[in-house]
Amino acid sequence: MRDQRVVRCTYYLESEIDPEQAAAAMAGEQSSGTFVAVPGESPRIRERHAAQVVSVRDLGARSPSLPSRSRPEAVRAALVVVEFPMENIGTDLATLQTTIAGNLFELGELFACRLEDIELPDEFVAAHLGPAFGVPGTRRLMGGAEGVMIGTIIKPNVGLDESEFRLVVRELARASVDLIKDDELMTDPAYLPLERRVAVATEEIREAEQITGHPVMYAFNITGDLAGLRRRHDLVVGAGGRCVMLNVPVMGLPALAWLREFSEVPVHGHRAGLAGSMRSPALGVSYRVWQQLARLAGADHLHVSGLGSKFYETDEEVAAHVRSLLEPLGKTLSPVPTLSSGQNVTTPAPTFTAVGSTDLLMLAGGGVAAHPDGPAAGVRSLRAAWAAAVDGVPLEVAAHAAAEAGDPALLHAGRTFGGVA
Repeated sequence: MRDQRVVRCTYYLESEIDPEQAAAAMAGEQSSGTFVAVPGESPRIRERHAAQVVSVRDLGARSPSLPSRSRPEAVRAALVVVEFPMENIGTDLATLQTTIAGNLFELGELFACRLEDIELPDEFVAAHLGPAFGVPGTRRLMGGAEGVMIGTIIKPNVGLDESEFRLVVRELARASVDLIKDDELMTDPAYLPLERRVAVATEEIREAEQITGHPVMYAFNITGDLAGLRRRHDLVVGAGGRCVMLNVPVMGLPALAWLREFSEVPVHGHRAGLAGSMRSPALGVSYRVWQQLARLAGADHLHVSGLGSKFYETDEEVAAHVRSLLEPLGKTLSPVPTLSSGQNVTTPAPTFTAVGSTDLLMLAGGGVAAHPDGPAAGVRSLRAAWAAAVDGVPLEVAAHAAAEAGDPALLHAGRTFGGVA
């Protein structure tokens, strides 16, 4: 009897052959079939294990998006929905990823293949832990942080020696920022090993908290060899660290899921490398699909780029990423959507208008460190900009009102970034 629990996937395809034939070929390749008939593919196996094409929406002719063995002048595009029986996959994330986003990208008759959306069976979702901390746990470890959480990144991202690193952390921690993170490029270099970085940062954060009374979370990058992942996690936790960071696309979903099993602190999920499989609209996996898998694997924070950023996604796409992270996924906690890249006082208003939530972490490098009055003023200016955005107050009005009240931080930030002076 065929398993009624199915993984339903929506793909964008292009092919020289009829779209229905292309969809059937892809479904067969990713389940019980192959490119030629084989004796063992019995009616029983096809009935029980073959992926089924549910619908095909023809989008018309266009030029092929991807290279292949042949070079037709035009191909047919389509949106197709395919269902895979859960019996083929079980509840394993690696098997799921191989099934829905594996060899299908290599099929010669497909001149585009992109997984746009996924619907997972309740049983599959329930089999995974999801975030251990998510939004509420992260806020708690930040001392009950309210509103948008403000974070920053160690800059320069590589090359600092221990004494230089200490001074950077000291200044940022005493700025009452909510989170400081390693850059994705900073792992465990000989000139500033993770062990020393952890010792120095936790020492400076403890001293800063005695001065400011404000808890600071540091996301230490523990990306590296898989065999040493637990050792690096334990190093952070043993020193009193409150967060670890993993480059999820580099390490893979199974590594994230394994880290989730033993992690005692939130996992800050970086997306370095994701665009390699996401940027082309004709190939790979959409952010909407990827974030569901990363959530199930246990990421507590997930990077989404940012509105007005230096990255390629449009503001509309970034807003959709944020909203997808805030949607329910079974009983799992919502991860913290993490905004980054070019974030400053001008971005809170359009961001709040687009997503309508403050369950966000804004990472601002230059938006904090480059403030003319120093990082503490940079943090204050970002908090003020977010308060103005939530209250519907124009940035210029809020900046001048704050200056008249004795804090020109937001006004001075405007001189740096434009838009409020």
